[in-house]
Amino acid sequence: MNLQIMAIPEDRALPTRVDVVVIGGGIIGISTALALAKKGISVAVCEKGLIAGEQSSRNWGWCRTAHRDLRELPLSLESLRMWQNMDETLGIDTGFRQSGILYATAEVSSLAAQEHWLKRAKTLLGNEALNSRMTSSAETVGLMPGVSRSAATRMIGGMYTPTDGQAEPQRAVQAMALALRARGGRVLTPCAVRGVETSCGETSAVVTEYGSIRCTSVVIAGGAWTRLFSTNMGIEMPQLTVRSSVLSTTPVAGGPQVSACFGSLGYRKRQDGGYIVANAQRSVAELTPDSLRLFRQFWPALKTQLGSMSFSLGRSFIDALRQPRSWSLDQATVFETVRTLNPAPVQAHNNPALRDFRALFPNLGPVEVAHAWAGYIDVTPDAVPVISPVEQMRGLFISSGYSGHGFGLGPAAGKLTADLVANDRSIVDPHPFRLSRFSDGSRIELDAGF
Repeated sequence: MNLQIMAIPEDRALPTRVDVVVIGGGIIGISTALALAKKGISVAVCEKGLIAGEQSSRNWGWCRTAHRDLRELPLSLESLRMWQNMDETLGIDTGFRQSGILYATAEVSSLAAQEHWLKRAKTLLGNEALNSRMTSSAETVGLMPGVSRSAATRMIGGMYTPTDGQAEPQRAVQAMALALRARGGRVLTPCAVRGVETSCGETSAVVTEYGSIRCTSVVIAGGAWTRLFSTNMGIEMPQLTVRSSVLSTTPVAGGPQVSACFGSLGYRKRQDGGYIVANAQRSVAELTPDSLRLFRQFWPALKTQLGSMSFSLGRSFIDALRQPRSWSLDQATVFETVRTLNPAPVQAHNNPALRDFRALFPNLGPVEVAHAWAGYIDVTPDAVPVISPVEQMRGLFISSGYSGHGFGLGPAAGKLTADLVANDRSIVDPHPFRLSRFSDGSRIELDAGF
């Protein structure tokens, strides 16, 4: 019942030189490279394992503007526009469709929080820029056809965004990578990068397991690996990971088309007729030495998540303790020995989610598990990504720490990253995403949406 993802042909033949090397073949890395190629900038993506082999294929597939940290909201609106046009523009099939996304609730406090978020968002953007709206009890139930009578009587309303949508993570990024190759971009896989070489304080090359690629700029888009990779360069990237579990069901007839969250349950209908089902309020923090090193920075966020977070102390701690935090570029690294992070799903999280889904839609008939998996979400202390140049090294950029939002934000986040690399006018204001906010005395604010 493991995750099944689309694979693309391998390519290990290094170019001698490109303008930009992107480290990491997830949605952020591929989106960045596509945006750079569109600008006429030569680019190579180096992926140590499979394209989208980690969190970019392990998420829910939601492409949403609702329930965003307000700092991410302009980026999410731009990204949604890009998702809407991507298949036609690139000639690919990401599975994107505007299904709409609903946050339904049976709690007065939750409804009030949704209303507060919507008011703030429309104050920021203007009433016409955002399509989210509050729904009555009757409309909420109507958006969930087949919902059980007991659940229907408890629902008091929700927030609905009809223009929000979904894509299929097990094939979307791979299709984008093939489009990149067709436009002259290099997608090298499996090809682990060991480090970055500099000349006079500027990036000059990346060293891979197969040799070097000379370049002017480097983008680190390594997801959960970004902190470790950056540490070897003397760069402090405050980042931890949490393990989130997901399952997909076998195809069923009927059922709601609108993706939704209700209580702890999140779901969406897949193109194959099955559903993605997950516990929206449970994840696991596997304690590592970095958990201790970064405790003070993460504590404000952690205090708000104690009820939804489980903590695990085990092999991950020992493995991380043994892992060198600096290494020579002429020796094999962990990036070559661990090609893909493939954690086991937590059945204590998946099983209740499946039970709740069956109870919520009792008339769907047999709903069985087709696949179950987990992935590591890379998070920052304020749950907002870093999309930023690195001040101490000219030509180096980081685009990581998306805190579970990377798939939906991916296309516009890649465009913003490419704008920064090219020194072009940015698609949105990059200031909220600067790396230096964690070290320059700025107040780190938490805004979980609602």
